[in-house]
Amino acid sequence: MRIVVLGAGESGVGAALLAKQNRHDVFVSDRGGIAEKYKHELDAHGIAYESGQHTWERVLAADEVIKSPGIPDHVPLIQELLAKGKPVISEIEYAGRYHQSKVIGITGSNGKTTTTRLAWHLLKAAGFDVEMGGNIGKSFARCLTERHRQWYVLELSSFQLDGISAFRPDLSMLLNISPDHLDRYGYEMGRYVAAKFRINRSQRPDDWFVYKAEDAYIREYLQGYAPNGQPLGLTEGQIQEGGVVAEGQFFDLSRTKLKGQHNYYNALFALTAAMKCGAGAAALQQGLESFVPVPHRMEVVGTVNGVGYINDSKATNVDAAYYALDAMPGSIVWIAGGQDKGNDYAPLQPLAREKVRVLICLGVDNEKLKTAFAGIAALILEAGSAEEAVQLAARNAREGEQVLLSPACASFDLFKNYEHRGDLFREAVLGLTKTK
Repeated sequence: MRIVVLGAGESGVGAALLAKQNRHDVFVSDRGGIAEKYKHELDAHGIAYESGQHTWERVLAADEVIKSPGIPDHVPLIQELLAKGKPVISEIEYAGRYHQSKVIGITGSNGKTTTTRLAWHLLKAAGFDVEMGGNIGKSFARCLTERHRQWYVLELSSFQLDGISAFRPDLSMLLNISPDHLDRYGYEMGRYVAAKFRINRSQRPDDWFVYKAEDAYIREYLQGYAPNGQPLGLTEGQIQEGGVVAEGQFFDLSRTKLKGQHNYYNALFALTAAMKCGAGAAALQQGLESFVPVPHRMEVVGTVNGVGYINDSKATNVDAAYYALDAMPGSIVWIAGGQDKGNDYAPLQPLAREKVRVLICLGVDNEKLKTAFAGIAALILEAGSAEEAVQLAARNAREGEQVLLSPACASFDLFKNYEHRGDLFREAVLGLTKTK
């Protein structure tokens, strides 16, 4: 079979390596540049590739096309391929053909990374042969080229789910849905919700579909949709003071580093998945207590001159920023902004009125953000870099306040990704400590 892979990032290169391992004729095409580490991998495995262009004749010669999740379906190249009857799938769909393992698939607008890492950590602590991948760390395809595990825990974005048809998790989790990536879905919330529910489309009767029962978008969609597999709605009543109740078992979170209501929900999902897989409660409690939360998600960077600095760069949508603001005690300096994805900031205004004294807009175009919070924040400033934002925060924050980076926007106007934004924020804060 002739396979063409569009995009040479982690997903594309992982797919190419798996296709080569399965003795397919593989060609990789990336209209942008290809990172040197990926070029070296492709060269080492004898995989032909091109960068800076898509050679139509070579792409059209494919029997099947695997596209990067970053490439929307509506671009002309994809539309031409589909018009000519060429199958276009995602790396997740392709990798799903080549394993006999058990798979936990995790999606949602917020909390995917923490829940994925926590579920993986808990299963590992309970003695399972488990690997983590998907939209975090290694691509699923790359994982399969290295070693076949008994279990995989996969973070799955809506972009990855757009390209699946037969891929089937044994246990799927839909954590929540809030407006995000609407620019990708024609600013139609229904299309985004449907993309998230694709995680359940091929599940079998004995599989599990676990979801947040009180989520408004999930609840509305379920009124006209009969889930495949065994549906299990997790409820607010399972979250108690100091812990959560999963599968009838209370787990103490007071001795863990998981703080805030959103992280209690993440723990509830991860624990439910682990117990459905057969993990014991004692091992899971120990796993909770040894878990270290992911960077860039309510990460405490430090305190300088009585002012705390918190890195929540992974809050790339309004709902994630809401959780962060809600978790903050007292008056704060809020650093927000970036590439707007069709955001409606109205849900944040009551919390901002209560808690935000200073708003620092970190982005190329801050007009929408400034308009939304004019008259709410006592002071609104603008910054063109993470370092400038931290310097402004340091000059304007009062002793006892917190400086919160929780952008509610994508990072691509000024940064490579949310990790880059968070790393530069952390670096700038640590730089303050050296100058004091």
